[in-house]
Amino acid sequence: MNLPNVISELVKAQNNYDNATYANCFSETAVVVDEGNTYKGRTEIKEWIKEANEKFKVIMKPTGFTETETECILTAEVSGTFDGSPVLLDYHFEITADMIDSLEITVNVTQ
Repeated sequence: MNLPNVISELVKAQNNYDNATYANCFSETAVVVDEGNTYKGRTEIKEWIKEANEKFKVIMKPTGFTETETECILTAEVSGTFDGSPVLLDYHFEITADMIDSLEITVNVTQ
């Protein structure tokens, strides 16, 4: 699967529980929306992913990728120590200059 470099780096950082590298895939003003919560800026994003990794030990396995004029969507099987694991999630990215400006994580509707 041919992924943009920043998304490949994000997946690698996630699977290595490398919170700093994960956060550095985002611009300073990036926004993440996950499970009804919004995280703004690289510092909040780093704290969010650190807490999620400690709590759920998430591993991402990319299963699909689509790209439109305005966003990229990565579909990934996500497993970890949470109820319902594994689950298929869609990661909706907006990317500028090889940095993630926004990410919204949703449950894949084709499940």
